[in-house]
Amino acid sequence: MSFAAIILNYKKASLTELGKGAVMTSTSTLQRGREAFQKQAWTEAYDLLNRTEQESSLQADDLECFAKAAYLIGNESESNEIWGRAHQEFLNEDNIPKAVYCAFWLAMNLFNQGEGAQGSGWMARANRLVEHCPECAEQGFLLVPQALQHIREGDGRGAHKLFSKAFQLGNRFGNPDLMALGQLGRGQALILQKKISEGTTLFDEAMVAVVNDEISPLVAGIVYCAVIETCQKIYDLSRAQEWTSALSRWCNAHPELVPYRGQCLVRRAEIMQLHGEWTDAITEVRRACELLSEPPGETAAGEAFYRWGELHRLQGNFSKAMEMYRQASKWGRKPQPGLALLRLMQGQPDVAKAAIRQLENEKKDPIARSRMLPAYIEIMIAVDELDDARQAADELSKIALEFQANYLDAVACYAQGSILLATEEIHAALEKLRESWTLFNEIEAVYESARARVLIGRTCQLLGDQDTANMEFEAAQNIFKQLGARPDLELLDAQTGHTTEAVHGLTPREQEVLQLLATGKTNKEIASELFISERTVDRHVSNILGKLNVPSRSAATAFAYEHNLI
Repeated sequence: MSFAAIILNYKKASLTELGKGAVMTSTSTLQRGREAFQKQAWTEAYDLLNRTEQESSLQADDLECFAKAAYLIGNESESNEIWGRAHQEFLNEDNIPKAVYCAFWLAMNLFNQGEGAQGSGWMARANRLVEHCPECAEQGFLLVPQALQHIREGDGRGAHKLFSKAFQLGNRFGNPDLMALGQLGRGQALILQKKISEGTTLFDEAMVAVVNDEISPLVAGIVYCAVIETCQKIYDLSRAQEWTSALSRWCNAHPELVPYRGQCLVRRAEIMQLHGEWTDAITEVRRACELLSEPPGETAAGEAFYRWGELHRLQGNFSKAMEMYRQASKWGRKPQPGLALLRLMQGQPDVAKAAIRQLENEKKDPIARSRMLPAYIEIMIAVDELDDARQAADELSKIALEFQANYLDAVACYAQGSILLATEEIHAALEKLRESWTLFNEIEAVYESARARVLIGRTCQLLGDQDTANMEFEAAQNIFKQLGARPDLELLDAQTGHTTEAVHGLTPREQEVLQLLATGKTNKEIASELFISERTVDRHVSNILGKLNVPSRSAATAFAYEHNLI
């Protein structure tokens, strides 16, 4: 054999061995990727499966895992593309049920990302394919979006029927994910039919499967968020708080998880706000806004920005509240009733009245109305439309009776007491207001209990019991100070004739003007931002310079930064 032939044979042998080595390396990487996915190490699983895919195409089952891992670490667009490929591979293998399963999740992801047309297309394909299958669990998955449409239309019975069928298919074919979605949906459908106790019992059953790790992370996150959101909507605050704590532990146990983390933060912020932990709530909701608005973004960002706006409004940061409401609107969340209450606080009762009346006409279902009516009643009392306020309070009391929730009972009692006080039915007002304070206190609703004490103080004052009135005012004032609720402090001062010491003597409005002034805005721009006249801004600026004892706007700005007023 010639030297050249020997070299040629050596090269062939080397290439063959190299090829074998590459296959072995790819196989090893794939196996490690599978193991990482089973351990719920999704970033590692994604990296290993991605590396395998670069070397040789993944099979259908591995593509399914790849799509899930990509979604769970936040690569939603890439996840959609992989779901599509997995769907096609399962079709090539003539595995129609699995192809339908992939099409279902791809469609659901597209719906959540606002790609309705594409989502509908994939769902239609899945329904067409499943017609040629024997009965299977995947048929149950395809019932879920149909049932959700019934929920959106307010058809609780129709939704319950479809979710029950989905649950039965899940049970028959041993699919825990489908069973959990079926239980969740049945619970929501029962609550829509005002069968609150039956619905929440099904929630608890679905959550047992979640907590025991019986279902996939994809479905676990959906169940967590839906249960907590619904419990908060129906004012089952103790249940919402319990499951929110569980969700927090679940997210912390899966630090790589990107979906659901933002929603978790929003729910935590709501509970913190209720319990008077406003500083912590702002921290949580800020993080939620950052997470949920990262491209491509999630519609839940709207609720996060709205919650942030509410916290700013309650602390008297009106311009910041307005900006957050704008962001909420951008993400599809109407900034009401917070914006109407903001206008009332800014001394624009007619604007507030017009906005809340429009909202009142839009909201039809009891849950939505229960969230709108307290603001409606407050604004109607402010504009002296007491008959409308009384009718709304009666409606709120009926809804509270249906839900049997302490928080809503407290809100209804507070509304009734406010109206009785406005109509000078003092003794009846005092009874209702004390009842509302007791209920608020039991559920540790700190801010709401302080507001109730203010009205109790006013009724005692009208009854000639000034000592009790002063004690109620002082207790409320201390809470407002701790919370940083500047508008309530200012209103309390105006009602009682006392003056609460503001930072460096500035009123809440003057501090707000100073914040805008420090950004370089002109008086005209500040007036536009705060919806007040330019002459009023001139007066505020003059007062600011006098109280801070500084000669100019630039000196006031420097003072503000130096003393942490901004």
